[in-house]
Amino acid sequence: MTAATTPGHGPLSGVRVVELAGIGPGPFAAMLLADLGADVVRVDRPGGIALGIDPECDITNRNKRSVLVDLKAPDGPARVLDLVGRADILIEGNRPGVTERLGVGPEPCHARNPRLVYGRMTGWGQDGPLADRAGHDIAYIALTGTLGMIGSPGEPPPAPANLLGDYAGGALYLVVGVLAALHHARVTGTGQVVDAAIVDGTAHLSAMIHGMLAAGGWQDRRAANLLDGGCPYYGTYETADGKHMAVGALEPRFYGEFVDLLGLADFADARRDWTRWGELREAVAARFRSRTRDEWTGVFAGTDACVAPVLSLREAPHHPHLAARGTFTEHGGITQPAPAPRFSATPTSVRGGPARPGAGTSEVARDWDVPGLLDAVDDPQRGNPSASL
Repeated sequence: MTAATTPGHGPLSGVRVVELAGIGPGPFAAMLLADLGADVVRVDRPGGIALGIDPECDITNRNKRSVLVDLKAPDGPARVLDLVGRADILIEGNRPGVTERLGVGPEPCHARNPRLVYGRMTGWGQDGPLADRAGHDIAYIALTGTLGMIGSPGEPPPAPANLLGDYAGGALYLVVGVLAALHHARVTGTGQVVDAAIVDGTAHLSAMIHGMLAAGGWQDRRAANLLDGGCPYYGTYETADGKHMAVGALEPRFYGEFVDLLGLADFADARRDWTRWGELREAVAARFRSRTRDEWTGVFAGTDACVAPVLSLREAPHHPHLAARGTFTEHGGITQPAPAPRFSATPTSVRGGPARPGAGTSEVARDWDVPGLLDAVDDPQRGNPSASL
């Protein structure tokens, strides 16, 4: 069932993954598995999924191959089950019950392949009063209490893009879950279903905060705590040119260096004196507004004051540290985050650009020994106009 290991492709080389096409955390989780070396085959539907971006720029589909299967066609489920029979992991991100109705739920998949890890990615989870309800990242994190921790107390909580829910609380927990279940399957020969819910993962991310809350070290309101902007030496400040600096001078030594470099030595004893925090914040804000972001970057360069410039998405790849580490890479004319984390014996890389829907049908049919794929839909590699999807 498992493909041969390919040197240089990462620690998951030889692991086969079927991804039922979706949006958001599912594709990101499958990209991470592919970045780590897994052979990920994305099952796209004819006509595609409307994401609003050019498929050639959808980085979450890099390092994958794609086949086209119409699961609503009479032979569609059989084609997917043929892939399942040769896979280690399946990932799907539909509402509960959808894959069952399509004929590719856990029961028929495990009947075909008892060792399969069946990963399910949803916002609300597979059960509970909201399981069948529609939703997006911001609604999921709202119920967990995490959204309510962010922002200024006099303003609505800001939307943190979809990083906290979809990707941190969702995709990363799905990946951890399917890899743990894969280990179990290889030890016991038995697969299982992994129920990864964004509400569960995002709540889990706040474990330390709940411990602090129980101990009386965290107030259940915004901008009133050490790590949520309530502390004047942990937050962001505007500079003279309208840009920002990030400050994280929590420990005494770092704080001492911070106030010295700001020219605020009079506040050396204000670190633990909450009665002076308002005065300290005003003084720090006034100092940062006196110079540009680049000037302050120069002041704090090479120090342990724990201060950094707040960079934009386009600026970040050019920062000397990130450039030296290769944190970003370029492939196919697209600057993008490089695979992470890093491995000493099994390095990873961006091996291929975003998979075009259906473009890998012939190769997958051959490599996975699933010839029926060529009959499921017309093959774009044989000149069919569907190659333009």
